[in-house]
Amino acid sequence: MSGQTTTPAPDQVSAADDEWLPESDFSAAATDESWRGVATEDEEVSVEVGVKLQSRSRRLLGSLLRPHLRTLLVMVAIAVVEQGSYLAGPLVVAYGINSAIPALVAGNGAPLTWTAIVYLTAGVLNALSRAAFTRVGARVTQAVMVDLRERTFRHSQSLSLEFHEKYTSGKVISRLSSDVETLQELAAEGLEQLASSVLSILVISVTLVVYDVELGLIALAAFLPIFVLTRWYQKRSQAIYRRSRSAIAATIVQFAETMNGIRAVQAFRRESKNKAIFGRVNGDYSKATGDSLVALAIYTPGLRLVGNITLAVVMLVGAGRVIDGSFQIGDLAAFLLYVRRMYDPLEELAYFYNGLQSATAALEKISGLLEERPSVPEPAEPTALADEIDGAVRFSDVTFAYNPRTPVLPRFDLVVPAGQTLAVVGATGAGKSTLAKLLSRFYDPTSGSVTLDGVDLTDLSTADLRRGVVMVTQESFLFAGTVADNIALGRPTATRAEIEAAADAIGAGEFIRLLPDGFDTDVRKRGGRLSAGQRQLVGFARAFLADPAVLILDEATASLDIPSERAVQHALKSILVGRTAVIIAHRLSTVLIADRVLVMEAGRIVEDGSPEELIADDGHFAGLHTAWRDSLV
Repeated sequence: MSGQTTTPAPDQVSAADDEWLPESDFSAAATDESWRGVATEDEEVSVEVGVKLQSRSRRLLGSLLRPHLRTLLVMVAIAVVEQGSYLAGPLVVAYGINSAIPALVAGNGAPLTWTAIVYLTAGVLNALSRAAFTRVGARVTQAVMVDLRERTFRHSQSLSLEFHEKYTSGKVISRLSSDVETLQELAAEGLEQLASSVLSILVISVTLVVYDVELGLIALAAFLPIFVLTRWYQKRSQAIYRRSRSAIAATIVQFAETMNGIRAVQAFRRESKNKAIFGRVNGDYSKATGDSLVALAIYTPGLRLVGNITLAVVMLVGAGRVIDGSFQIGDLAAFLLYVRRMYDPLEELAYFYNGLQSATAALEKISGLLEERPSVPEPAEPTALADEIDGAVRFSDVTFAYNPRTPVLPRFDLVVPAGQTLAVVGATGAGKSTLAKLLSRFYDPTSGSVTLDGVDLTDLSTADLRRGVVMVTQESFLFAGTVADNIALGRPTATRAEIEAAADAIGAGEFIRLLPDGFDTDVRKRGGRLSAGQRQLVGFARAFLADPAVLILDEATASLDIPSERAVQHALKSILVGRTAVIIAHRLSTVLIADRVLVMEAGRIVEDGSPEELIADDGHFAGLHTAWRDSLV
């Protein structure tokens, strides 16, 4: 297609090239208010960019959790009950050692019996509250994940063609699958762990100081080295997991592009090259994962070492206190249990934090996608078209460039009267398909305007625009489902009789009825059950059923064989009557049915007239006509 910016070839995909960053490098993006990308693998994320990423992620997370605020408060209450029952244990043990056992030695077994009953009751309450927390948490998690998937899917569909031509489908798949799955795993496995661990640490910290100030301060002094170790791990793991999410996206992109292009891969024996490329991006992902495990292998044992040293110091100081009679043995046992119960959650938090870093990187990627905005937005107050659209088209002072440094249409003016069939020819890159994209409003002009019946396309609602303008491309995409369903995409409310009439009108009815189930035949994924020519005929039937005022055919007959092309040309003679049509084609057999022909070169009109006039003028079109006529001999 003329002037189209292509996505990188598979062997050009960087393991971290996960967000498209138009016309800027990452350092520039860090200070650009419109920045939406992430750092590449070999670049550290600056503080400013990191803040933007985190702020963006927090906004998304807040919007996901806000509808479940009441349920989250219930979960907090359940977590408090769970922790209260869990932390009662050491106090019960202290009472048992200090009072119940001496009472039993003295012949009174009631205190020890009640101690056992209270301890068992606390255990049962802890189990029930944990089960309730898990159940409620699972319900919230699933609701949030469903919301996130739907948002991602819905938003991806709403983004303009410009976005999808730069941001490969594999990356969108990665956002919807791998990244969402990472978030779900964290929520499913870590939510209860996070709540219980944080509450345990907070409550036990206060309890230790209240229980005994001296020993409590000794135990809490360990938080200083823990803080330093945690800050190191936080910075290290954030960089690693951003690389990891980018690397898995590149792996998915390579896999998806290989499978989508498997015919070309096998036809041109590209298997070994693709294997090498996949091995490289897969190796990048493996290295990032390995780096994360190395960081965790330093962090977790470090926490355990600090905890064990603290426990030993508390035990030695407490033992001295017991010997001098200022501390009871039961209180020391309870205190040591509390210290142990404070550091165990810290180790759990280390594993949770490891998953949190991966999930945070995933959330950054998803939030980046969700903050993309269509480059051709719906107007806030659209101008309505008349019920009967005439189909008059005008390009006024239009300029356009996919890349600011390479204009495709330097200055373009064109008037197409309603009902006229206009053919556009020219060499590859002349701007033909760009003209079609602007008329379909897949892109907006850099300057100037494109109007339909005097209304600027940017002022039309999407519904009115699609009612007025329909494009048929060289590869008509079919969705899995019946032939009838695919034709009805042009007008979902059409009856079966109207669907069959549309197919008959363009010459597709005959081959469709010969299919195993006729119009009810499942075309399978991407229309794989039909030939390229048959898919194209179904696409023509779809466009005909839509009954647009303006019909654009962008190389639409290129995949048809000669008999099918002749059938379509015969049908077009009646289909195009009273309808504005723009035909972009290299086959002059299709062009010759037009009322008027434009010859384009470097985004400019160099010839304009009827086919007969241009042939007689002995210009560029006449040369093309002569070459085409000689090829038929």
